[in-house]
Amino acid sequence: MDGAGPTIAFWILSAVTLVAAGGVMVSRNLLHAVLFLILTFVGVAGFFVLLSADFLAMAQVIIYVGAIAVLVLFAILLTPRAGRDNGETKMLLPGLLLSVCLAAVFLFVIQDANWSEVSADPGLGAAQLGEALLTTWVLPFEIASVLLTAALVGAIMLARSPQEEAEDALA
Repeated sequence: MDGAGPTIAFWILSAVTLVAAGGVMVSRNLLHAVLFLILTFVGVAGFFVLLSADFLAMAQVIIYVGAIAVLVLFAILLTPRAGRDNGETKMLLPGLLLSVCLAAVFLFVIQDANWSEVSADPGLGAAQLGEALLTTWVLPFEIASVLLTAALVGAIMLARSPQEEAEDALA
């Protein structure tokens, strides 16, 4: 992709994604944090589109926005209201220290990396990737789907009131 369009789109996506990721970190309301997280996932999908990796962009949207973020939303909305705020924690200082160390490592790697372009075809198309997902990697996908379903059922069970449980016991 040449021209000013992809460059402008990259910088806009970068700003939106970074602001949304920052919103996840500073938001005190968990519902708002998840909505910022969804926006971050969509921004990452936009980067995949800019890299001409359309399959990865759609997988990002379907898996992360469509499944994981919605599952987290269900978990937040179906649990009692008492635990929905994101209060202060004693782990703030260790978290900040870890963030500074991680940023230093990232800056070192960015500075030291060889950023040459590769013009060769990767040799893996959508057909081969789809076949691998349905043959070699089918078991991990099935396990992930069972775990996500179990998490959803667990969130629903946590959200049930004692009256609803008593009604089910009588039925």
